[in-house]
Amino acid sequence: MTGLAAFTVLVALVGVERLAELVVSTRNARWSLARGGRETGRGHYPVMVALHTGFLAAMLVEAWVRRPAVPAGLAWSMLAVVLASQALRWWCIATLGRRWNTRVIVVPGLPPVTGGPYRLLRHPNYVAVIAEGIALPLVHAAWLTALGFTLANAALLAVRIRVEDAALATLPASAGAGSGGRA
Repeated sequence: MTGLAAFTVLVALVGVERLAELVVSTRNARWSLARGGRETGRGHYPVMVALHTGFLAAMLVEAWVRRPAVPAGLAWSMLAVVLASQALRWWCIATLGRRWNTRVIVVPGLPPVTGGPYRLLRHPNYVAVIAEGIALPLVHAAWLTALGFTLANAALLAVRIRVEDAALATLPASAGAGSGGRA
């Protein structure tokens, strides 16, 4: 298998992983809403979906059109970062349990999540997204996609984190929330 074919398989596997996330997210969002959860930040959600979908397509287009030379050290080191970011993402999902979803849904009265990666970082899932956004395209030297996604994602995360933090701030100090980030 060529490096480009292997990269295509890797991106396809990440796409399948994202579909699995959406299945978990949909189930968990229903759970949160059934318990009185309130969703905020709907306006940026379609932008987030489009950005993340476009990200997967863009790196494949860039790799297939540009066909860059890929130093083995770059490919392997970036693959290690991708795997670490996936591990962090699923650690976040496991820690949040039924409260994890890709939307911002606050469930009044639930205790805050302070275990797992949340005892170390305020928004560990977004650290995983940032790391993967840089590393996954660079597995095949798709630096234009890495740069473009990183800049667009930074703008999106500025909105997303503000929405999420505002939603959490509406709860008493002893309550928690449920979303793709802290909640």
